[in-house]
Amino acid sequence: MKVELDGGSLTIGLLARVASDGASVSLAPAARKRIAASRAMLEEKIAAHEVMYGITTGIGEFSEHTLTPDELCDFQRFLVYSHAAGIGEPLPAAVVRGAMCSRANVHCHGHSGGRPAVTDALVGALNAGVTPVACEKGSVGACGDLAPMSQVALCLMGEGEAFYRDERMDATAALAKAGLEALELEARDGLALINGSNVLTAWAALLLHDAQHWFKLHDIAAAMTLEALLANQKPYDARLHELRGFRGAQEVAGNLRKLMADSPILAAHGEKVQDAYSMRSTPQVAGARRDGVRHAVGEVETELNGVCDNPIFLTEEKEVLTGANFQGTPVALPLEMVATGLSMIAVLSERRLNRLTNPALSAGLPPFLAEKPGLHSGMMLAQYTADALIAEARILSHPAVNQSIPAAADQEDFVSMGLTTMQKSQQILDNCFGVLAIEMMAAAQALDLRGGEPAAGTAAARGVIRKHVSHLDEDRPLYRDHNRLVPLLRSPDITNAVEAAVGKLA
Repeated sequence: MKVELDGGSLTIGLLARVASDGASVSLAPAARKRIAASRAMLEEKIAAHEVMYGITTGIGEFSEHTLTPDELCDFQRFLVYSHAAGIGEPLPAAVVRGAMCSRANVHCHGHSGGRPAVTDALVGALNAGVTPVACEKGSVGACGDLAPMSQVALCLMGEGEAFYRDERMDATAALAKAGLEALELEARDGLALINGSNVLTAWAALLLHDAQHWFKLHDIAAAMTLEALLANQKPYDARLHELRGFRGAQEVAGNLRKLMADSPILAAHGEKVQDAYSMRSTPQVAGARRDGVRHAVGEVETELNGVCDNPIFLTEEKEVLTGANFQGTPVALPLEMVATGLSMIAVLSERRLNRLTNPALSAGLPPFLAEKPGLHSGMMLAQYTADALIAEARILSHPAVNQSIPAAADQEDFVSMGLTTMQKSQQILDNCFGVLAIEMMAAAQALDLRGGEPAAGTAAARGVIRKHVSHLDEDRPLYRDHNRLVPLLRSPDITNAVEAAVGKLA
């Protein structure tokens, strides 16, 4: 598949195809014209000796320093060198690819002033599978993600490092193997590559894409557990949620009804009057998180298709504007909310797990879902692991966006710390996959022990799980099971099987 960039139609799904699935990229013809027009305007102003930030002047505290015409190209090179100041392990390859795609889409508006060759270098590297090595730490989220994006620029210049066909090597070698030429920077080109929150935005898009997948899995796990616990079905009645009006709650309740529909297990047992909050409020709690993610997707897709740059060139008015469109707060703040919500839903999952394993709460299931309680400890320690993951997620839920530290001689005195938001949010989501894997394993065990045939949706999920993890008939090391289930949950296998059985989930 090829994704065409035009500056206005990039979604988190399309970005994920480029970043994670290796889809190729092209530029819309109209976007190419806008990029060329923007560059022509810039060159006219350079020829007229106009003062322009970051082009004929220094940057930050040096914005009052005027460059000579002979210094314009060298300045861009030195700018990239000085700003490639990160530290730590490389960012995930998908995040870097997403940032490159996002940056090229910014250029498509025709307000960045870089040469067309600069955008072509981003597109060429993406399509050839050259992924720059960029350190994961060093960005404060304004002026954009300068440190990691400078390492991207460095790679395109034939310096720094890159991954090519899963091998880490010098950028010069990677470009040569891919049949690409190194980019020589001219006036504005370096700043046009680095001055935006594109790493933050790409990472946010990829995390939201994965979170949407996780939400479906959550509802499947919840349905398995609720069925095994012989849950009262009234809390999931469509009328209840229509009366309150929240879309997310209606979606979750609808999924639960679909997943547990016509359950022989539920039909064979009497209905309790009322269940605990962790059971009956699943639609309200998980639905709130869905609505929060929906808001975050809107904000991130606005940024993906916006002009995240500085300065900005208005070709029709022949005007240059300087501002702060690189500021990462509009993306970082909703992602903080997403991260907090994910950790909250993980707690809900663990509380349902507790009800499966606690004999006082499990509606007759054996203690810790063990076949021979006492001789066997069953899933006792699996709950410990879930609790450890949740404790870490709770700690990481402390916001980074309120941790601004002034820098650059107080010229850049308020920053978003957005990339820190993404680092901790990714760990939270990773932990959530772990917690959900443990609940799903316990729920499958509980359905086995309950006896009888589950509903079509939950039976389909259990069937996929059983291809990877067998019934716990006696104690065994559980870490292998946990570590098999996490990649299974990340794959589409469970959701595909369930939707084949009951239809599309919300």
